[in-house]
Amino acid sequence: MISTENIGGLMGAAVIDSDGEKIGTLQQIYLDTDTGAPTWAAVRTGFFGTSESFVPIDDANQDGENLRVGYAKEFVKNAPRIDADGALEHAQEDELYVYYGNGSRNASVDEGTGTARDASDGAADTSTGYDTSGPTTDDAMTRSEERLRVGTEKVQTGRARLRKYVVTEEKTVTVPVSHEEVRLEREPITDANVADAMDGPAISEEEHEVVLTEERPVVAKETVPVERVRLGTETVTEDETVTEQVRKEQIDYDDGTDRADRA
Repeated sequence: MISTENIGGLMGAAVIDSDGEKIGTLQQIYLDTDTGAPTWAAVRTGFFGTSESFVPIDDANQDGENLRVGYAKEFVKNAPRIDADGALEHAQEDELYVYYGNGSRNASVDEGTGTARDASDGAADTSTGYDTSGPTTDDAMTRSEERLRVGTEKVQTGRARLRKYVVTEEKTVTVPVSHEEVRLEREPITDANVADAMDGPAISEEEHEVVLTEERPVVAKETVPVERVRLGTETVTEDETVTEQVRKEQIDYDDGTDRADRA
């Protein structure tokens, strides 16, 4: 159970659901105006904590540095949206009670539930707040402010595939080729070749055949591996600016004169 003695250490703690999944960050605790018991918690949810949801903490427990509630994460995030500034009105609290299946608040209660930061405003105000300015404490008052906590989470942004396909292109290669041509060669009759020249009839017809050859290009193809390609990833870090509003409490005092000061 959560009591007024340990709620101070829970401010800003992680709120986890019945399955241990984080719902969000505890922003405020609301106390019952009659009993002073912690009743509601305002939990900041969303990607950058831009939304707030209310959840009952009557049966909540402190789990280490976390606050564990008995409701599922999505159920809490879908609770009625109520502005977390100031006290809970009677109608707002009734709406929350109905949503969480607790019926409605006792009709005899005229005031709503105050935040754990409300201060005592006079003798007519009997609410017990988290501030140390209640009727049973000294004159000290706690001033609180919101601090911006920005983190990161990894989300899937896309998929990349490595695909291989076949394309056809033309290759032009110059290859040197040779061929034989007929050339007529004449040589004079000398003493060295006169015998060959006189061999045969003096006057006759004769025919000789010469075979000509040439080279022609021959094309053959072979498949050879040329490289290996793989798909890898690298992490690139860049700066991204996040802007969010934060609230802080300010304390004024008035001593009955024209002078006032602020802390």
